[in-house]
Amino acid sequence: MRTNPVKRKLREGKPSFGTWLSFGDLYATRILARMGFDWLTVDIEHSAIDWSQAAMLFAAVADAGCVPLARVPEGSHHYIKRVLDAGAWGIVVPMVDTVEQAKTAIRAAKYPPVGNRSIGGGMHSINFDAPAAEYYEKWNDEVLVVLQTESPTGVANAEEIYALPGCDAIFVGPNDLRWQMRKQGAPLPTDAEFEGMLSAVVAAGKKTGCATGMHTFDVESALARAKQGMQFIAVGSDLRFLSVAAQATVKGLHPDSAAKEMAKY
Repeated sequence: MRTNPVKRKLREGKPSFGTWLSFGDLYATRILARMGFDWLTVDIEHSAIDWSQAAMLFAAVADAGCVPLARVPEGSHHYIKRVLDAGAWGIVVPMVDTVEQAKTAIRAAKYPPVGNRSIGGGMHSINFDAPAAEYYEKWNDEVLVVLQTESPTGVANAEEIYALPGCDAIFVGPNDLRWQMRKQGAPLPTDAEFEGMLSAVVAAGKKTGCATGMHTFDVESALARAKQGMQFIAVGSDLRFLSVAAQATVKGLHPDSAAKEMAKY
């Protein structure tokens, strides 16, 4: 059975870099899976990707030697079971504010006696080049569980959440965190206030021994976050790669054009 190299990197204190898949396009996914990213996350939270599409994307990423992950719409047993049975090697769970939410997600990702994931299916083990029996036996050691901190409440509960057994990494969604920090009738937090919140996340991760990370715009930002101590770092997305390159091309052809930014991440 194949093993999860991203889990090894995180345990060894090394940074890992990946990107987000928003298109749900098999051709684009096959190309990106061969570019050298450590992992690719299929975004089922914010993209119109159905279960059959997701299963094919997980298979394409795994077959290329990359690690396929899924961001689920929420941390429920239902969603987590579906993406793992479809062949994802791990999950990214949004809006984890409390210890109980974190425990629910971790239990759903693990087989008994550690968790409560249901036994069944066959597509999941194919992506690990393993028979089903071996997959069931070794899965708990290979699944990657990434929980998202996206609010001041999540930061306040950070040490308790990050210290939970089975939590492999924490991922900050910067847009959501900044907007969740916003008070009624007030502007968005300043960069200094936002960076202070991020520093609290990194500090909690270091104290508990849990890897942290976030979504970044570009290579420079990603490397800066790695230098800060983050390890699970996303750089853009398939959507951003396309839109940024297209913008630059149009701007070169028509310098006076007002090409629109189509994607922050």
